[in-house]
Amino acid sequence: MRVVSDYRNPPPEAQGAVVALGNFDGVHRGHQALIAEAARVAHETGRPLAALIFEPYPREFFRAKDEPFRLTNFGSKQHLLAKCGIDFLIVLDFNAEMAGKMAQDFVMDVLVSALGVSHVVVGEDFRFGKGRGGDVSVLGYMGDMEGFGVTVFPAVSENGEKISSSKVRTALKAGRPDEAARLLGHWWTVEGAVSHGDKRGRTIGYPTANLTLDHVLQPAFGIYAVRARAGSSDRVYDGVANFGIRPMFRLTTPLMEVHLFDFSGDLYGEILSVQLIAYLRGEMTFSGLDALTAQIGQDSENARRILAATAKEIVP
Repeated sequence: MRVVSDYRNPPPEAQGAVVALGNFDGVHRGHQALIAEAARVAHETGRPLAALIFEPYPREFFRAKDEPFRLTNFGSKQHLLAKCGIDFLIVLDFNAEMAGKMAQDFVMDVLVSALGVSHVVVGEDFRFGKGRGGDVSVLGYMGDMEGFGVTVFPAVSENGEKISSSKVRTALKAGRPDEAARLLGHWWTVEGAVSHGDKRGRTIGYPTANLTLDHVLQPAFGIYAVRARAGSSDRVYDGVANFGIRPMFRLTTPLMEVHLFDFSGDLYGEILSVQLIAYLRGEMTFSGLDALTAQIGQDSENARRILAATAKEIVP
């Protein structure tokens, strides 16, 4: 998959693509189905397949002081979209100029003049342009006028429930990563550079890799069974992680501390990808380090047992 960061100068091979258009936060099962429909059209028409996304999200641009809500940072989204078979990922810089484009101007400037799209696939609730003034009716009308096809893809439902990014966020905030994984079609993953901490874990026999979750959703505070991969390595380690403020030590910024089973080495500066598999318990305050150490041992045993019974790739 090739990333196109300047829509005004796309590679010639990307011209005339079938484009899946949206934010695709989390790349959940509904997004995957929409992209599969775009792939079907691309295959039938002999066109390349592209996804067009905005960075930052429009909501982040307009409400920069809100608590982070996004499920996937750019790196994670690239990886997930590449697995969907995308040929070109077109990334639009959502700035004041883009925010001020009327819906018709967005279609003419971006989709027609710059990209020369042959077909666009969007979700039924897709809105675009200044003040969210454009919808699928506007897009369809302009497609008819300018000679590109438009498919409005219906929401994917399960047992009468619409699969959406907001439902994934709700599940993670409630400490239900298994439910989030069912909606996503993959384990929810966070990524970050391993930073130096107070190294207290080493003194009690449980060294941790510490990550700050910048610009992504903060899940429920507590202890999780996790799987993790460092950098470009293919090896995946089981582990246990704490996300929160450690009430005993009163952190001011929530931190994810990951203890990897059967691992030895230095991870400082590495990018660690951590999958949340199961929620074990909430954060607790202990009478001292001995009680804390005993509880970590119990958490580790629980995590090992759960992970041994949980497939690495198949989501429940």
